[in-house]
Amino acid sequence: MNKSTDNFGFYRVAAVSPELRIANPEFNTNEIARIISENKAALYVFPELSISGYSCQDLFFQKKLLKSVEQSLVELCKISKKSGAVIIVGAPLETESRLFNTAVVISGGKIAGVVPKTYLCNHLEYYEERWFASEFDRDTETIMIGNEEVPFGGDLIFENIFDKRFKIGIEICEDMWSPKPPAGDLSVSGATVLVNLSASNEYLGKSDYRLNNVKMHSGRYLAALIYSSSGVWESSAETVFAGKSMIFENASLLAKTDNYSFKSEICIADIDIERLINDRLKNNTFSGTSSDMDFRIVRIEIQANLNQPLMRKISKTPFVPEDESSINKVCSEIIDIQVAGLARRLAHISSKNAVIGISGGLDSTLALIVTYFAFKKLNLDTKGIHAVTMPGFGTTQRTKNNALRLAEKLGLNTLEISINDSVKLHFEEIGHDPEIHDVVYENAQARKRTHILMDLANKYNGIVIGTGDLSETALGWCTYNGDHMSMYGVNSGVPKTLVRYLIEWYARTNGDLEISEILNDISNTPISPELLPPDEAGNIAQETESAIGPYILHDFFLYYAVRHSFQPEKILFLAGIAFDGIYDKKFIKNTLNTFFKRFFGNQFKRNTQPDGPKIGTVALSPRADWRMPPDADSKIWMLD
Repeated sequence: MNKSTDNFGFYRVAAVSPELRIANPEFNTNEIARIISENKAALYVFPELSISGYSCQDLFFQKKLLKSVEQSLVELCKISKKSGAVIIVGAPLETESRLFNTAVVISGGKIAGVVPKTYLCNHLEYYEERWFASEFDRDTETIMIGNEEVPFGGDLIFENIFDKRFKIGIEICEDMWSPKPPAGDLSVSGATVLVNLSASNEYLGKSDYRLNNVKMHSGRYLAALIYSSSGVWESSAETVFAGKSMIFENASLLAKTDNYSFKSEICIADIDIERLINDRLKNNTFSGTSSDMDFRIVRIEIQANLNQPLMRKISKTPFVPEDESSINKVCSEIIDIQVAGLARRLAHISSKNAVIGISGGLDSTLALIVTYFAFKKLNLDTKGIHAVTMPGFGTTQRTKNNALRLAEKLGLNTLEISINDSVKLHFEEIGHDPEIHDVVYENAQARKRTHILMDLANKYNGIVIGTGDLSETALGWCTYNGDHMSMYGVNSGVPKTLVRYLIEWYARTNGDLEISEILNDISNTPISPELLPPDEAGNIAQETESAIGPYILHDFFLYYAVRHSFQPEKILFLAGIAFDGIYDKKFIKNTLNTFFKRFFGNQFKRNTQPDGPKIGTVALSPRADWRMPPDADSKIWMLD
């Protein structure tokens, strides 16, 4: 899967915290040149005043320093020409008898433009107004550097001539921390990549606050944010700098540097411009916001990296939390959302009873746990939960026993109602040969179970709890008006991979060894509707993933197709990276075809699905997140 990444909107960017010498532009420029020569990125961002050093203080007034800075910029133009990279550095520059703290953008061997700092930091240990003028003080639209006159101002957006989606907006340090950061106007005016050149020093607690601020800045403006900050080589006379550079994409951390390093540190990542554009297209609050400024567009040359492996982690399970430190918090929150949704419905209809079909499978197990906690939240007697196992032609002792043991352990009211005789009678009524194990054979069992649950709900004056999950909804892997139907679907926003993960998490954390044993066995049981007879040993003979493909692949496809609106070719490319060595490309491609065929073919089921809570950023309720005609043609997706 070594396809060129430029077809899919990926660009390699770098945030650098370089080793430097204060007031020594020659050393600093040589270090910048070395870093660029040893790496391959389309865009490099260096810290605030990185050519001179941030902590020069009154040396900023020295002509010798300012002339040396200009000479360094000329050298960096040569480096840009040779490497093909866009370089953004911080430099003190003089014009109109004022000194500005600026970001200099170098592209194609030339200085493309210069952006001055808007908000000067002049409190506590900072005294920037002693040396610098602000963007608010600027009264010219150009600046002379050497013999070249170049665009100058905070009203510049730098647009890639090869891909107009890649637009850079620049802030300098304090700009981001201000009540009205420039990023607001920059982003709604088209900047998809925000750059912040910073010299942010350290004190207790600031590190976490800074990281969260950068993260939320990226998320608020639906942008990539390349943040580069000065390191330990700045003066430590009064404060210490740590070199905490980072790259975010819509609040997702892609890369960051080590802290307090005495050597140059660089973090590199491939940002996805297409993903950002898709996020903005879906956000009418963003698209409906206008800028208070008119921006000048400066065109630059940014090449996508060709024929290089993607420098970006692609998780096999995008719905499952990866941060070990937040697993308990995330899983608890998911259960809380499900519980609150069901409890609200029960409270509204003043119901003290709920009926749920239990199979010993993943989905009904999670739904049972959620129902149990919903009753606890409302202080209802858990004997009002009627857990019904309905063994049929394919039910195995393993799944039936697990279902009953778990319900009994939770103190619920359990019922066992065999559907074998009633389904056989139904076959006689409709003239179906029970030896023919077709869709009639399977769906008759599913609908019989729903029939029983609905009637029991009437008997107990309760509601039927739906067990179907988001993955089944996406694929239409449910019997219409069978397990497709309920009064409230607690799992409707939870994909299969996350269902399994939640059950395994609860097995680890519930504190009861017997319950944990049951849950672990349920997690290790093959996923099956158990509608076809078991094998000779009494084991499950019908495995869902053998019929439609692994749910881990389908959930991967679902995430990128719905959350990010990616074309099938890009999804296939990403899946090839994520599942390299696990599934071959042909198998992934065939499963992707199955996904799109079933996704397009089963919207009619989604259009009539019951109420249920949204859990994550991907949801398929026809009343909320996903509206699609049931007769939409999938041809162009299948051809891709």
